Amino acid sequence: QVQLVESGGGLVQPGESLTLSCTASGSIFSIDAMGWYRQAPGNERELVATITSLGSTNYADSVKGRFTISRDNARNTVYLQMNSLKPEDTADYHCNAHIRQRRFAAFNNYWGQGTQVTVSS
Repeated sequence: QVQLVESGGGLVQPGESLTLSCTASGSIFSIDAMGWYRQAPGNERELVATITSLGSTNYADSVKGRFTISRDNARNTVYLQMNSLKPEDTADYHCNAHIRQRRFAAFNNYWGQGTQVTVSS
């Protein structure tokens, strides 16, 4: 059993910052890529940022220069530092991780329940 638990969402004003955290727990042998996705009401889920186990990152064009993804492999945790937040960043943010539960098992894709970020004046 694997769980991803997000935290750090909330209500902020435009221009402010938030940091999201997501920790994976349970039966985990290794974690490959981790990432953040978001879904606004009426929209499809979209990629925000991803990070590999070696630290290579990828960002959506809409957040480049404002968001920073990082991870702590010892804690199985991924972070998303969000600066200069805009109303269009309002969404439910979900953590994603590719996890191998045993040494020679395949990687499976896991999702957290989501944390709400609302940017409004």
